[in-house]
Amino acid sequence: MALTGRTALLAAIGSLPVGILAPSWTGMLAVNAPLALAILCDYARAAPVRTLQFTRSGDTSVRLGDAAEVQLTVTNPSRRRLRAQLRDAWPPSSAQNPSSRQLTVPAGERRRITTVLRPTRRGDRRAARVTVRSYGPLGLAARQGNHDVPWTVRVLPPFTSRKHLPSRLARLRELDGRTSVLTRGEGTEFDSLREYVPGDDTRSIDWRATARQTTVAVRTWRPERDRHILVVLDTGRTSAGRVGDVPRLDASMDAALLLTALAARAGDRVDLLAYDRRLRAQVQGRSASDALPGVVEALAPLEPELVETDARGLAATALARAPRRSLIVLLTSLDAAPVEEGLLPVLPQLTQGHTVLLASPSDPHIARMAGMRGSIEGVYEAAAATQAQTQRLRTAEQLQRHGVTVVDASPDELAPALADAYLALKAAGRL
Repeated sequence: MALTGRTALLAAIGSLPVGILAPSWTGMLAVNAPLALAILCDYARAAPVRTLQFTRSGDTSVRLGDAAEVQLTVTNPSRRRLRAQLRDAWPPSSAQNPSSRQLTVPAGERRRITTVLRPTRRGDRRAARVTVRSYGPLGLAARQGNHDVPWTVRVLPPFTSRKHLPSRLARLRELDGRTSVLTRGEGTEFDSLREYVPGDDTRSIDWRATARQTTVAVRTWRPERDRHILVVLDTGRTSAGRVGDVPRLDASMDAALLLTALAARAGDRVDLLAYDRRLRAQVQGRSASDALPGVVEALAPLEPELVETDARGLAATALARAPRRSLIVLLTSLDAAPVEEGLLPVLPQLTQGHTVLLASPSDPHIARMAGMRGSIEGVYEAAAATQAQTQRLRTAEQLQRHGVTVVDASPDELAPALADAYLALKAAGRL
């Protein structure tokens, strides 16, 4: 039997998609046919959602701690005015502002909205979907739909240690003889001859040049350039531990970035690999100008893996990428067990043909614990901290006996300390 009157109207209302009616109206439809008719007409006059068109533009990368802006352009090709509530969904760690907003787009026109992201984690942040709820002129009913509008913002490491770069570059210029400061550290590349002055190393006297002139001549040296530096980042389980306010991996990344920037300016070639049980990331064969951007991009999505690092695999991978004499920089933990059981057995393979430098971020909380006094709990904590520090020092001494230069510093001091160690090796001609 055909439905007529109020029965037909309620059947039409009941066929509408779930969720288009305001909750306060649903209980009144069965007794108020004019209101139901108004809602049905309002729904019919709402702009369609499926035909809307979306495009994105804006930032594709941002440093952790900075803000990125992503624009979303909404085009309304229909003949009805779009009155909508729009939600642009991003992962929670993107910290977007705002997450939703009211939007009006006349028929045949477009509007652009801007979302500001302040990510709280490194890596790729991908837009999920755009949800639009299109209301009718009276605001009684709405159409709703989703659109996939892909966009990715890569969150790069913050590189907080770049503030130390100018002072290290000044020291590098002193080593290279590009300033008026006379440095007597010997390198391995001959630079020039000059007259002997009291205090010069007699081993630098050039006797042949002295015989040809009336004054004593000495050779001056400059640090070698175009050396090969391989930065090896341990991404195993120990890199997930927090030291201070950051994971150990992030502190190591910051040190790797400062070293890369400094070595590239020094004319050395920098490669990078990240390894635990397999190769996680690598940068190889970049020019001096491309080295730092390449390392930044490679480190951005890197996360610790909760597995024990395969030291033999790490050593074999490093040796395969360092065929000639290189400076191999290991950014890993100084914990006794991983070093004694994993690293020490394979160290001879690395030190036989290369200079090895190991850098590890220490936990500043342990240093604070070591100074605690005044209570029984404080004394016990101080004893435990002192024992941990002693064990760490013993591990460092074991590595040094194998010819490894060890840099052990807090997260804030690790990057400049590693840069200083690199400059010291360069000044001593050990690269």
